Amino acid sequence: MDPFRVCLALGPVAMYMLLLGAINLSRRPLLVSGLRDTAALAVAISGLIVIGPMELLFPVEAAIVYGPYIWLLLLALYVMCVMLWLLMLRPRLVIYNITADKLRPILAEVVGRLDAEARWAGDSLTLPTLGVQLYVDGFMALRCVSLVSAGGLQNHAGWRRLETALESALAREEVARNPRGISLIGVGLLLILAVVWAIAQNPQAVAQSLLDIARGLLRMAGM
Repeated sequence: MDPFRVCLALGPVAMYMLLLGAINLSRRPLLVSGLRDTAALAVAISGLIVIGPMELLFPVEAAIVYGPYIWLLLLALYVMCVMLWLLMLRPRLVIYNITADKLRPILAEVVGRLDAEARWAGDSLTLPTLGVQLYVDGFMALRCVSLVSAGGLQNHAGWRRLETALESALAREEVARNPRGISLIGVGLLLILAVVWAIAQNPQAVAQSLLDIARGLLRMAGM
């Protein structure tokens, strides 16, 4: 395979794996919104999308008409698809580096301050005053918990209040490091080694690909 394509495909995934590993080795839980979590995943797989579906379904006739602009159009299409996906997502909060059993009492304390009418039913939670309905979904392999909206009627302002209050509460918590973080970092380092090896095998090809991209951008800027 072209070494430039190897870099493009594996580079973002390697950074994503290293980031997940660093989060899991931290002694603090990390709360992110579902939008940010999904956007980070979309960036991580962007290189795979370029060398996969984009090249497989490459519009040759359109490339003849638009020249190098076609790649900007394809990337813009990918960004628009990701944005549409993000807009269609239901509210969700993701808490890394914590178990569901550890999170539940913290969440119960936060919810008690936000909504006196809050009710639990197993792993489901309803906050009538905030207009929030959710269920707790734990993922033990990565020691990660998601608070996923249940039902279509959700108050986004209520979700933001819950996110802010829960983030403040988690900032005071200290947890044990997740040993699986070492595995994630190891995978990320292996992917980086694969990228370095691909470049070392044919550095001229990578340099030529970068030069072609730079020329294309300059040509488009000049036009």
